Amino acid sequence: MENRSLSTLLARVGLDWFILALLAMIGLARLWPGPGIQEGPLSLSALASYGVSFIFFFYGLRLNFDQLKAGLRNYRLHLVIHLTTFVLFPAVVLACRSLWLTPDTTLLWLGIFYVAALPSTVSSSVVMVSIAGGNLPAAIFNASISSLIGVFITPLWMSFLLSSTNGQYDLGSVIGKLTIQVILPVLAGLLLNRWLGWFADRYKSYLRYFDQFTILLIVYTSFCESFSLNLFANYSAADLALLAALMLALFFFMFGIIHLLSRLLHFEPKDRITALFCGSKKSLVQGSVMANVLFPGNIAGVVLLPIMIYHALQLIVASIIAQRLAHRSSEKNEVIQE
Repeated sequence: MENRSLSTLLARVGLDWFILALLAMIGLARLWPGPGIQEGPLSLSALASYGVSFIFFFYGLRLNFDQLKAGLRNYRLHLVIHLTTFVLFPAVVLACRSLWLTPDTTLLWLGIFYVAALPSTVSSSVVMVSIAGGNLPAAIFNASISSLIGVFITPLWMSFLLSSTNGQYDLGSVIGKLTIQVILPVLAGLLLNRWLGWFADRYKSYLRYFDQFTILLIVYTSFCESFSLNLFANYSAADLALLAALMLALFFFMFGIIHLLSRLLHFEPKDRITALFCGSKKSLVQGSVMANVLFPGNIAGVVLLPIMIYHALQLIVASIIAQRLAHRSSEKNEVIQE
């Protein structure tokens, strides 16, 4: 009973086993980095790369052309979500650059901007919209399209920073690698949806565990590289606490902006909920995948730290907000019935 009540309490505040496992992977990488820095076709980093392609194949397998066609109708909602995700987020972070960037925090600043440039997350956005009573088909459409757009937009945004720092950033090569690793598996799954879509629907809970295991593997190998080179030596607990505060402030600021835009555009309540959750979230899956392509392995762990913190905070805060919206909606329904 005690274990069940503890898990229920953690779930209510958005803390599930996956967030705790992410922290455990960082600790394991600190204590035992050897397996994560080995190379070869059967190394852990190689297995993580193979796993990424399967993640996006199964993701495409859950999509179908009818869902995509139906989702195109609500164009104002789509524009708000994607302009917020890919334009407003990076612009806000760039405007605050001088408040954070110092010679000692260059890599963390790179990670913060990386968070801003990433696409929206898929599964958690859809789950939160469902809990809060939002427009679920629109959430599925926007989360799906965001992941595909991010393959092109995120590297483009990062090219402005990485080209200026090392002058060796090859945008075409990066997009080519991501196309092979992400877009082609998604298209293959989408084309096979008619015949194998039932498999993805029936075993979606098991596929989610596969997704999470792959992310844990990516996080472990990335942090092994960074710990082996002692890249975290210059960061104190105060620096990490400040980083967490900044990520939380970024989430609430963007959440407030989207809420304001939704009211100004007179969105219906369900569309407003969808805009709030899809527009304010960022994808750890895409962040982990792209980090292996965009950044050298020795700095990937440091750069991934902000998105890991943002991911944990967005789950906790969004879960609380979604449950409150659901409770408020149920109270209104009870009043109407009475």
